Amino acid sequence: MASISISCLALNFCSPSRAWRRNMSGFRKKSYSRQPVMMVKTTEAPPAVRRSAHYPPSEWSDDFLQSLGSNSADQKHKTTSDNLKEKVRNIIFKEASPENPLRALELVDDLHRLGISYHFKDEISNVLTMIYTCYFEAHENWNKMNLNLKALGFRLLRQHGYHIPQEIFEDIKDESGGIKDVVREDIVGLLNLYEASFYAVDDENILDETREFTSKSLKEKLEKNNIDNESTRILVSHALELPFYWRVPSFESMWFIEAYKERSNMIPQLFEFAQLDYNMLQEIHQEDLKHTSRWWAGLEWNQKLEFGRDRLVESFMWSVGANHEPQFGVLRRNVTKAVNMVNVIDDVYDVYGTLVELEQFTEVVRRWDVLAAEGLPEYMKICFFGLNNTVNEMGYHTLINKGSYVVPYVQKSWTDYCEANLVEARWFNSGYTPTLEEYLNNSCTTVGLPIVILCPYFLDSNVSIAEELQNVIKWSAVLLRLADDLGTAPAELARGDIPKAVQCYMHETGVSEEKAKEHIKSLIIEAYKKITKERMACKSPDLQIFMECASNIGRMGQFTYERGDIFGAPDDLYKNHQIKYFLNLNPRV
Repeated sequence: MASISISCLALNFCSPSRAWRRNMSGFRKKSYSRQPVMMVKTTEAPPAVRRSAHYPPSEWSDDFLQSLGSNSADQKHKTTSDNLKEKVRNIIFKEASPENPLRALELVDDLHRLGISYHFKDEISNVLTMIYTCYFEAHENWNKMNLNLKALGFRLLRQHGYHIPQEIFEDIKDESGGIKDVVREDIVGLLNLYEASFYAVDDENILDETREFTSKSLKEKLEKNNIDNESTRILVSHALELPFYWRVPSFESMWFIEAYKERSNMIPQLFEFAQLDYNMLQEIHQEDLKHTSRWWAGLEWNQKLEFGRDRLVESFMWSVGANHEPQFGVLRRNVTKAVNMVNVIDDVYDVYGTLVELEQFTEVVRRWDVLAAEGLPEYMKICFFGLNNTVNEMGYHTLINKGSYVVPYVQKSWTDYCEANLVEARWFNSGYTPTLEEYLNNSCTTVGLPIVILCPYFLDSNVSIAEELQNVIKWSAVLLRLADDLGTAPAELARGDIPKAVQCYMHETGVSEEKAKEHIKSLIIEAYKKITKERMACKSPDLQIFMECASNIGRMGQFTYERGDIFGAPDDLYKNHQIKYFLNLNPRV
């Protein structure tokens, strides 16, 4: 089998397969008639041989995190923020002119990149509606457009749910089928085309060709030092590392605020408001972090389950990546708890537990029976009761605040997660190498995204959202799993683990490791196409919020694992992100 199309994967995050249920039936408790028992002398079983990932300890103590102070979320700074916000709103109104659509689009793009677009959703919607009606709705306008207007407009309109056809870019080619010279020489136009091409959906060959051509052209210009403008050169280099669509908005704004400050056409009011808003959000996030640190200290898993990853601050980064807006504090706290528990329970299955113990633990989770947990090893009791108590506590919060009893839904998602992990443990113990399709069908559950998204959002929203989120959760999980494997596989295979996506594809097809990695990267692009299609089809504002959160968790995989397993063993750059985002305030405006 030479290749696998990602669209053929029958991923299912809700329930185990029938075959899985048949396999598990032999492990369920049976009823036996009472028989006389002969007492025999037995010898004590040898201690289990357990693996270790040798994760370094956390660098962030609870005492230190609790010492983080809040000193600007007062009336003075609130008043300053409100005044700056009104000035920015007036700038949007002034610039939102049909006579200068490119300037209006550039302003909208800056608002997104600076992380302050959530303050101006109505204003941005009005600008895009105006530009769509005047320039993009009628096909006869396309050939008259400036390249930058066309490319930036395509990206921003698709980002906001408008389906602009890919044929808008047909005229960038000359009669021979090559790219026109005027396109090749426009650096900013090439950059905007490059960014726009990542908003493709299935079967959009024009955008696929555009992505390949612009990527190659920009790399050549960067290598040959053919970009005179320093700000443009920095943007090109940044985009070639990861395109804007693949970046996590909250951490992109941290980078862009500094880049925007150096631009010659910087608008001071935008910069001042973005910086102050960043500071005020940071202090809100510090309070969320302090809350979850108290929970983690009380759980004591970092002391009692020393084989597991103690990564509270890293887990909290994922929650801020999911949604950084101030009103989503409960969701950030629940995401952090889910990510933290997923990682430790993952270490139970992948690193520490024996197969017999894992089968016992999975059965207890399936039954969700605290009495049955009495038969577990001590470390697994701690694990199960900590999980049970946290789920019940969050469920109680939902019951009294939302009037919904969602605990059974959350328990079911944890059962699916543990059953999928048991499948991988059996693969490892039997030495079985699955096909790539088998691997993805199972590992897109073990990567934890369905729990990280469904648990917290069940706990703060209507459970009916789960069904409508299934597709975007599925493809975001594919994205997270593949990005995770590209970064963490060397370390995991070195300590002894099942083959990952690259190795499964190599074993199945016989291709080289380089070819296998290229195939996995192509599947990441295909996953983004599926996510884009789902987001463009969604018209519900509430559902769009959750879709964006699911997409952002997938993006966090690329942000976290592009340089290796820096979640398990954070490198200096990752630590600098933590220090800057959570601990250091920017200079006051």
